[in-house]
Amino acid sequence: MKNLKFVIIGVLLFCFIHLYAFSFIFSNISSLIYPLYIIGGVFFLFINFSPDIKPDKNTTLRNRILAEGTFLLKLFLFTTTLSIFYGIYLAFQMMPDNFKMFLLHIVLVILMEAVLFWNGIIRVYATSIQLGIKWRLLGVILGWIPIVHLFALVHIIRLTKQEANFEKEKYLSALKHQHEELCKTKYPLLLVHGVFFRDFRFLNYWGRIPEELKKYGATIFYGKQQSAASVAACGEELAQRIREILQETNAEKVNIIAHSKGGLDSRYAISQLNMAPFVASLTTINTPHQGCIFADYLLNKIPKNICDSIASNYNTALKQAGDYDPDFLSAVYDLTATSCQDRNLLLSDASEVFYQSVGSKMNQASSGKFPLNVSYPLVKHFDGENDGLVSLESMKWGENFIYINSPAGRGISHGDMIDLNRENIPGFDVREFYVNLVHNLKEQGF
Repeated sequence: MKNLKFVIIGVLLFCFIHLYAFSFIFSNISSLIYPLYIIGGVFFLFINFSPDIKPDKNTTLRNRILAEGTFLLKLFLFTTTLSIFYGIYLAFQMMPDNFKMFLLHIVLVILMEAVLFWNGIIRVYATSIQLGIKWRLLGVILGWIPIVHLFALVHIIRLTKQEANFEKEKYLSALKHQHEELCKTKYPLLLVHGVFFRDFRFLNYWGRIPEELKKYGATIFYGKQQSAASVAACGEELAQRIREILQETNAEKVNIIAHSKGGLDSRYAISQLNMAPFVASLTTINTPHQGCIFADYLLNKIPKNICDSIASNYNTALKQAGDYDPDFLSAVYDLTATSCQDRNLLLSDASEVFYQSVGSKMNQASSGKFPLNVSYPLVKHFDGENDGLVSLESMKWGENFIYINSPAGRGISHGDMIDLNRENIPGFDVREFYVNLVHNLKEQGF
């Protein structure tokens, strides 16, 4: 039915576009056709304002705009294709005697098709997440190359259509389970970021994950520790943060979900700073518990003056971003295999805390985005199978280890595990994974 509706709308739009083009060329058209001009004009305007005719209320406003933009681009592609064939037919009928009329007709058709195209492309560019910077730029560049621009448009339509359908399913699923409070855990969640990132108000380290968890009843707080400092320093900040959360919520404990170095910071706070009585569970995500051998190698190979220069520039920049005492080199040294092995001897697990870990790996360098696609081969050489930064073996900690991979063969990178790129990965729904992860904590009484 949807395909039939699309074809009917497309054919009617094609007819009205060419009817209007002819009306500008020929002044002796019968007045009997005037009502069609009015109907056609209203129809053309209506399609541009409300492309799918009946607005879909079973999705978000952003996703509805995205779906309508995709629909307009499909209409543009459909009507343009018909117009190309019809234009060839007209060329044989009107040239060479009526060349100027033919040219005027084509120009008018192009102008009306342009309205469809720009209406659609602005909508999808403004609302799509999956297009990313890459396809937005490619769309602009390839749009100037005949024939090639059509292939680019087809790809953009395919991406945005998949995104709109996927997001609609997510919305309906959340709507269906909204009263079940699948993620309403006994204790609030504390999300702890990794190294070289901060918890910014308008740029969430965890991508779309927190909002998805909130839909299912989760109460969420953030670690807010510095982006780069020693494990001990960040552990101190997390300990203070836990105290603040308990005071604010009157909760007895928190559930910590920590990514990358954040897992080491959290373990330090629990074991060395007497936070064990106030932590119900610790789930580490792609954390280098055993350290990174490649980090030892790099620190031994890179000249000290270069290391100091990089550290100085980073520390200066991050002070401007909010870190009060950033220490780039301490953060990096604490991620080495040597430091982690020594620290593991000191950080014994607390019996009252439930420990579990999650790990993933990339299957090839191209699975990750820069710089993970560059670091992957280096880490693989020294550490083995990895996510672009951390080896799979180094991620294992606690009573339960959850291994993540995509059946499509792409693999899951270090950034994918926190939805860093907001990418819908075939075979791995990161938002659904976290909903299930938190739901399991709830089922265990945490």
